[in-house]
This record gives sequence, structure tokens and C-alpha cells, in this order.
Amino acid sequence: MRYLVTGCAGFIGSTLVDRLLRDGHEVVGYDNLSTGQAEFLVDAQQSLRFSLIKGDTLDLDRLIWAMRGTDCVFHLAANADVRFGTDHPRKDLEQNTIATATVLEAMRAAGIRRIAFASTGSVYGEPEVFPTPEDAPFPIQTSLYGASKLAAEGLIAAYCEGFGFQGYIFRFVSILGERYTHGHVFDFYRQLRDHPDMLHVLGNGKPRKSYLYVQDCIDAILLTLENAQEKVSIFNLGTDEYCQVDDSIRWIC
Repeated sequence: MRYLVTGCAGFIGSTLVDRLLRDGHEVVGYDNLSTGQAEFLVDAQQSLRFSLIKGDTLDLDRLIWAMRGTDCVFHLAANADVRFGTDHPRKDLEQNTIATATVLEAMRAAGIRRIAFASTGSVYGEPEVFPTPEDAPFPIQTSLYGASKLAAEGLIAAYCEGFGFQGYIFRFVSILGERYTHGHVFDFYRQLRDHPDMLHVLGNGKPRKSYLYVQDCIDAILLTLENAQEKVSIFNLGTDEYCQVDDSIRWIC
């Protein structure tokens, strides 16, 4: 199989690229390297079955050119800056929602009909049920990031209905593992390394978080692509284990 991976130089994207290559597939990586790191692709670039295209997911023509001849698109590129979304609200709209619409249009032009999309558990806002099932009612959205991802999910479902696409939507919890570069675990570690006597924490330390190891996340994505037959498949990727931020502070310290 030949796959295109947007956001290929990111934490999850580069891990997926390595796995696909290890499994014998051809991979076209697509990234503008604005937040992704080229060093994450050092191993991939040793393979003759990997090619890297530097491009933006808002560039329709370049996307069409990049994805011709591929069998499926893994769309992982996004703005993941959740905390500061209100400082630049258009960023989530452009890089998450409009970029997804552009990817879908490029797929339609290139004749590609399968898309796997990295969504987020943030679409559930502040749910009342834990673990939160995929059919849970949506509360009021609590972040521009979550709202932009939910809008992208809606576009994918509409393309599946209108143009015969097959969509796989994955709502991630927080993912941890090699190449992890942002989030409160990373931030706490960096703070403590710089000044071991002080840790700045947003909030009261009581919010609960669930985590998933990145390789388990990739396992789940690939298992779904092999087995799910529905027009639109939506899966939460996580575990039923949670910890409070206070717990992770204690472990990291």
C-alpha cells in the first residue's frame, strides 16, 4: 500500500511513518515543518520507500500533486495549541477545519477515497460520564481547538456521504511516548529541570487526565483500518484509567 501522512514530522505522525515503513508500505510524508521536527524523520529518510514533501495543508494544488497514486490519507497535521486558542482564534479554524476541507478536496481531485483523521477527546468538552463513549451527547464546547476538530469531523462525514469516501475518525486522549514535545507532562519536566525548587501550575491540580502510549495508539489506528467496514467509523483511543494533574506532578517530581 502507498500512504500519504500529513503532519509526518510531528510526534504521532513520525511514529506512524516509521511503523508503516517497517510494515513494508510506501509512504509520502507531507509537512510544512512549522512545528514538526525534521530529526524525527532521520530513520524514515534512510528508506527508499519514503519521500518527504514540504508543503502546507492549505495548498490545494500541492496536496493534489503529493497524494496522487496513494491508497489512503492519514491526516494528522493540525494546530494543537489548545491553551492559547483564544489568543489567535482564526488559527484553529484555518489549520484544523479549513485545512481538513482542503485535504478532502485534494482527495476528491486525486481519486483517493479513504481518510484516517486525528481528532481529539476535547470534542466532548467537560463530559459527565467517564470513560466517555463515542455516542455521548456533546456538551458546550470548551475550546476552539475541540470545536475546530468537531467541525472537521463533520466535513469528513459529509464527504463520506456525498462522495463515497470511507472515513476513520480517532478521538485521542493525551498521547505520551518517544518524541513527545508538548503538554503539561513535558512542560512540568522542563520547568523542574530549569528551576527544581518551583513549579508553576495552571488551575488547582484536580482535573483528571487519561493517557495512551503512542505505539498503542498506532496499533489501534492500523487495526481499525484493517477491520472497520462502516462508511464512517468513530473510535475513542484511550484507556479507562485516569489520574489527576496533582498525581502526575508527584510522579514527575
